[in-house]
Amino acid sequence: MSAATPPLRLCHLYPEHLNIYADRGNIAVLRRRLEWRGLALETVEAGLGDPVPADCHLYYLGGGQDRDQRLVAEDLARKADPLRRAAERGAVVLGVCGGYQLLGRGYAAADGRTLPGIGLLDLETVAGRRRLIGDVVLSATFDGQAGTVVGYENHAGRTYLGGGCTPLGRVLRGHGNNGGDGCEGAVAGRTVGTYLHGPLLPKNPWLADILLGWALESAGRPVELAPLADELEQAAHTVAQTRAGRRR
Repeated sequence: MSAATPPLRLCHLYPEHLNIYADRGNIAVLRRRLEWRGLALETVEAGLGDPVPADCHLYYLGGGQDRDQRLVAEDLARKADPLRRAAERGAVVLGVCGGYQLLGRGYAAADGRTLPGIGLLDLETVAGRRRLIGDVVLSATFDGQAGTVVGYENHAGRTYLGGGCTPLGRVLRGHGNNGGDGCEGAVAGRTVGTYLHGPLLPKNPWLADILLGWALESAGRPVELAPLADELEQAAHTVAQTRAGRRR
């Protein structure tokens, strides 16, 4: 594409409050994989009290401490309509850990309070008695492509999917959504949620490219992304798989 091609627009939601799991690393991967193909990414940030722009092609919601997640949940619930409309028109929404929980219908916390969700994903989360921690390997078929997804989980929430979404993958190693049903993450349309961080996308380049392809379609610029030399990314993927196997 020419240098005059407009950039993809990504909205980073609550970067000051939901950014404890190397969340900016996921955005850096999306930017760099576009740049390697002669494309660009423009990032806008929306924090507490800021309006959510309705014209972005990707939206990112990361993980945070319980106190910060509570502040964000209440703020997001008040102003989520532009994000819902963006998802309806085909924009990509990615939520990781706490952000994943907020994309559901709500989170019943250990203190008895319920944090509101925005309902982009048909799921509910309740607090568990112990944290689910460790390396994870998933078997996933995503947008017609089969592969493995790796990452690290550290969450007390137990997430249960409804019929309106499907798992991101089946757990081969680790705990997943709730430690019981063998599922991890959730997908509905182009909205994706997962507990996997570390961050997620550097070790899963095929997943990053699927999200970028969706975003380009949302921008009205569908294009077949040229393959990249992903030797380092694949090496990191393999290390994560090996480490997960040793923890079992």
